[in-house]
Amino acid sequence: MDIGILGQYAVNGIMLGMMYALVAVGFTLFFGVLDVIKFSHGDVLMMGAFAALATFMGNSASDVLTRFVFTICAGMSCTALLGVLAARYLVLPLKSAPSLNTLLITLMFGSVLREAVRLFYPDGSNPKPFPALLSTKSYEFGNFMLRIDSMVLLLAGFLVIVAIHYIVNKTRLGLAIRAVAQDQETAQTMGIAFKTVVLVTFALGSVAAGIAGIMNGIYYSEINFGMGLLLGVIGFSAAVIGGLGNLYGAILGGFIFAALQTIGAVALPFASAYKDVFAFGVVILLMAFRPTGLIAEKLSERV
Repeated sequence: MDIGILGQYAVNGIMLGMMYALVAVGFTLFFGVLDVIKFSHGDVLMMGAFAALATFMGNSASDVLTRFVFTICAGMSCTALLGVLAARYLVLPLKSAPSLNTLLITLMFGSVLREAVRLFYPDGSNPKPFPALLSTKSYEFGNFMLRIDSMVLLLAGFLVIVAIHYIVNKTRLGLAIRAVAQDQETAQTMGIAFKTVVLVTFALGSVAAGIAGIMNGIYYSEINFGMGLLLGVIGFSAAVIGGLGNLYGAILGGFIFAALQTIGAVALPFASAYKDVFAFGVVILLMAFRPTGLIAEKLSERV
């Protein structure tokens, strides 16, 4: 195969890996701080993308930068708000209930969000073209095409991951998050506002997913009301591959899943049809041999 085509596959895989990593980070933050699986995470991502689209369509500002900033902020704010609401009114009230209850209620919450967009967003059952918020200019080197928007998105995703790393490991808020993740009761005894930490953590994880949703819309130039289903499952799979509860494992898992899809697209016939099947098949095998993930969680190092 031509080296340019292989390079194109590699860049596409890295782009997908960044999106998956951002989604997986949310799952691992939720699990790390409260031991819950929030299955509405993918649909919150979808809501962020639609909020960004609605803001762009409703903003008549002539300045391109102003429209861009408002669009991105709208998507992030929407996902942060939904994350906080889910934590406050769905997850925290069930903190002492069996984990299956939380799983089910967040799954139903995701279905409500998905159906609300399908039914009440104008023509919401059909895919929507997403605006080109970044330059669509590209440079061609033989069979390799370097898109400017892809490079900007990769840089933005990297900066988001660095920011989350800094918040979790270098700030007082991050210290509180890690303390709650390690021992909730002791953290509360030491004066840490447990509920506030949980709400902020859910907002942080949801914002990361919202950025992934906007990145997905820009990259594919399209969004739809069901986009969160697959992205949510992939993000959760990535978090599990890396080791649920481990921030760096979630990032690693996102890129591993994207690499598996890329390998499937290159190596298998009818690639577009089988690449996801191949990736999920390998994940199943990995989980069979490493049920704790590639980077096993240590209780003293959660989140």
